[in-house]
Amino acid sequence: MSLCGSVSAVYLNSQSNTISMGSVLAFRSGESMGHALRIPVKKRSSKGACPLQVVCIDYPRPELENTVNFLEAASLSASFRSAPRPTKPLKVIIAGAGLAGLSTAKYLADAGHKPLLLEARDVLGGKVGAWKDDDGDWYETGLHIFFGAYPNVQSLFGELGINDRLQWKEHSMIFAMPNKPGEFSRFDFPEVLPAPLNGIWAILKNNEMLTWPEKVKFAIGLLPAMLGGQPYVEAQDGLTVKEWMRKQGIPDRVTNEVFIAMSKALNFINPDELSMQCILIALNRFLQEKNGSKMAFLDGNPPERLCMPIVNHIESLGGEVRLNSRIKKIELNDDGTVKSFLLTNGNAIEGDAYVMAAPVDILKLLLPEDWREISYFKKLEKLVGVPVINVHIWFDRKLKNTYDHLLFSRSPLLSVYADMSVTCKEYYNPNQSMLELVFAPAEEWIARSDSEIIDATMKELAKLFPDEISADQSKAKVIKYHIVKTPRSVYKTVPDCEPCRPLQRSPIEGFYLAGDYTKQKYLASMEGAVLSGKLCAQSIVQDYELLLALGQRKLAGASIH
Repeated sequence: MSLCGSVSAVYLNSQSNTISMGSVLAFRSGESMGHALRIPVKKRSSKGACPLQVVCIDYPRPELENTVNFLEAASLSASFRSAPRPTKPLKVIIAGAGLAGLSTAKYLADAGHKPLLLEARDVLGGKVGAWKDDDGDWYETGLHIFFGAYPNVQSLFGELGINDRLQWKEHSMIFAMPNKPGEFSRFDFPEVLPAPLNGIWAILKNNEMLTWPEKVKFAIGLLPAMLGGQPYVEAQDGLTVKEWMRKQGIPDRVTNEVFIAMSKALNFINPDELSMQCILIALNRFLQEKNGSKMAFLDGNPPERLCMPIVNHIESLGGEVRLNSRIKKIELNDDGTVKSFLLTNGNAIEGDAYVMAAPVDILKLLLPEDWREISYFKKLEKLVGVPVINVHIWFDRKLKNTYDHLLFSRSPLLSVYADMSVTCKEYYNPNQSMLELVFAPAEEWIARSDSEIIDATMKELAKLFPDEISADQSKAKVIKYHIVKTPRSVYKTVPDCEPCRPLQRSPIEGFYLAGDYTKQKYLASMEGAVLSGKLCAQSIVQDYELLLALGQRKLAGASIH
C-alpha cells in the first residue's frame, strides 16, 4: 500500500506565521513538492521529561527472512557489497533525497562508487518527509505503514541495523462500520495457519461486512487471478477495479464494503478509477505470504529514524548528501548526453552518471526540449501524481474508541487513520490523542481552505467517535492541527499506465531514473521506491565500463575544443 503522500505547495514563514501560496507547479527536485503547512490553533505546554514512555504493547517482529521475496531482495542487496571494487569509482549525481534517491545512493556506495545526493529542500525523505513544530511535535507528509510484504524495505532496515525501530502490530485489518457509528469490524489472521489459509480464515470469520453468498462469489471471481499468476495480474491493467468486479460477477456491495477503502489506501482514489492490477498485486502479496499483510509503524519521525541512518551509511562509505540544492536545469552536451545538473544557486554539478530520483511530475518539468519527443520520455505524459491531504489533529483528551493499529475509516472523505499518540513511541502521550488521517480522494479539496478541510474532517470523526467527538467541539476540543496538502503525490494508477512506466536505464547514455513510478513490481509505494533505487544502482554498476568510456570521450571532446 502506498499510504503516503508528498508535501504541499504551500509555503510558511514560521517566525511570523504568515502564509503565502506558491504555485502548484513550483515543484522542488526532491521526492516532494514545497513545504508543509503549519496552522497552530493554540499553544500548549511542553511535554514531560519522558516523551518516549510507552504503555502500548507491540508484537514481535514476524519471520520474514525465509520468504522467496525477502531472499530475492537480500540477494540483490548482497550483490552490491560483493561486487568487484571499481578501479576508478564513479561519481554519480542523484537528484532527490526521497526513499528512491537514498536507496540509489546507498547501494551505489555499497558497490564502491561515490554518490552525491542533492535534495532541494532542507529535509530528507521526500514523500516520507516530516517537520517539527514550535511545540516539539512532528507532523508528516503521510501516514506510513511498513508491511511484511515489503521485502526490500525490510531488508534495508536489517542492513542498517534498525529492525528495532519498527513497531509491529497485531495481524489484523480493522474497518469502521459506517452503518454502526463507533463500531469496527475486524479481519484477524491466525498465527497458527500458513498462507493463504490465514487470509482465507480471516475473510471467512468476518460476517459483518460480507455475506456468505458474497464471499463465495468473490472467491470464484478471484480464481483466475490465483491460477493465472503474474501474467494474468498484469493483463488486468486495462480495467478499473469496478469494471473487473462486475466482469467477474462479483456484487457491487463487495466493492463498496471492502474495495473503496482498499483503493483509497493503495492509491488515494476510488475503485471506479484505480487499475485492478494494483489491487491484485496487493492481494497476491497478502495471500501468498503469511505475514505479508502484517503492519508496522516506524517508532518516530521518518527523517531522523529512517532517512538519517541511510545518510550516515552513505557518508561512511565516502558518499555525500547535500540539502538545499535545487536543480534548475539539466544541461546537455552537443551529443545530447548530460553535461551537468545546474542548480538554482548557479553551481553546475558534474559527474560520471546522473540520476533523477524526483517525482515524475518534476522530471517532466525539467526534461530538456531535445528529449521530449523520445518515446521513452514521451510516454511519461500519462503518469500524473495524485493529490492527497494529510491531516493531524491534537485533542485535549485521550480518545477511547480507537486501537493501537491502522484503521480503515470507510468514510467518503477519509481513507485511513491512526491515533499516533498510541501507535508510535516518539509521539506517545498518555493524556492527549493525536489523530493522523489521510484525506482522500482529495482532488476536489486540494484548493479548499484549511478551515473547510478541518470542518469536513471533524464531521466525519463525529461518526467514528460518536461519544467523544462532535463537529462543534462540544465534546473533545481541538488543541491544534497541521494540514499537509499534496497537489502531486504518487502516480495515479489508472488503467493502461503500466506500458508507460520507464525502466531505470534511459536511452540517454549516463542518465538514469529512480522512483516508484519507474518499472518495478511494487507500484506506487515505499517498497516500490526502495526497489527502484536498487534497480537503478544495479543498472549503473552494470554500465561501469560504458560510463568510463563515456567520460573519456567527453574529456577528449573537451580537449579538442
